[in-house]
This record gives sequence, structure tokens and C-alpha cells, in this order.
Amino acid sequence: MAHSASSTQPAARHAASADPSVGALVQSAMADVSTLVRAEIELAKTEISRSAKKAGVSVALFTVAGVLLAFAGIYLFVMIAEFLTWLGLPRWVSYLIVTAGLLLVAGLAALIGLRMIKKIDKPERTMESLRELPDVMHREEPGQRRRALPTVSNGRVERRSPDSYLV
Repeated sequence: MAHSASSTQPAARHAASADPSVGALVQSAMADVSTLVRAEIELAKTEISRSAKKAGVSVALFTVAGVLLAFAGIYLFVMIAEFLTWLGLPRWVSYLIVTAGLLLVAGLAALIGLRMIKKIDKPERTMESLRELPDVMHREEPGQRRRALPTVSNGRVERRSPDSYLV
């Protein structure tokens, strides 16, 4: 039925489709790109939400494992203290030895962690880039903007000369 309707006006249809205007082509291309981008964003949302659910379940299972491991550790240390009591030490001395050992290990772990934190480098390049952000965002007339923009090469930030950048 659609075929018969189009065959009644072949000349008018041929004339319109033979030379589409540039504006119509651009509009069609923009609509297609917009549809494609929306579809890609929707696909990404779906995949990310599915991955986020799996990650959430995984984190919950790791949390359960950590809590059970902590309880097992408590019983391990009670067992060690009771073993020391079985060897002939008074019970309070056995528990004191286990407690002192735990405090020693915790202190060493805290000291090592503190030293590692002090060795962490600040993100100085990022901080410099963020300080320059208000200048970069400032609008100027096209053709009048001259600014030394930083470039990254071999992991180092370098500034271009102001004459090499003109918009």
C-alpha cells in the first residue's frame, strides 16, 4: 500500500530527494549523531549499573569475610593465652603477654604507616593546573587570546610561549 502511494507521485519525490540541501544533510547528520550519543550513554549507564551491583555484592562479601576473620583472630589470641597458661604461667601473665605482643605489632604497623604517609608526594602539577583554571576559563575575544598553556611531555609539565597559542 505504501508502494502504490509513492508511485503516484514519482516526479515530485525524485525532485525533493535528488538535491537535499546542505542544511538538511547537516541536520540529519546531527540528529543521527545525537541519537547515537544518547544510545551510547544509555548503554554505558546500563553496564555501569550492572557492574556497580556486582561490586556492591563483592564489597559486602569481603566485609563479612573481614568481620569473621577478626572474630577468628580474637579466638586465636585467646587460644595462645590459654596455651601459655597450660605451659604453667599464671592466666593473667599469659593474657598480659598476648596483649603486650598485640600492642607491639599495632605500634610497629602504625609507625610504618606513618612513615609511608610522609613519603607520599603532593599532586603539585594538578594543584598548579587548578590554580590556573580561572585564567583559562576567562573569556576573551576570538583572535585576541594569548596565553601560555601548559603541555605534558614525558611526565613533565612545560609551558608554551605566549606567542605559540592564539585562538
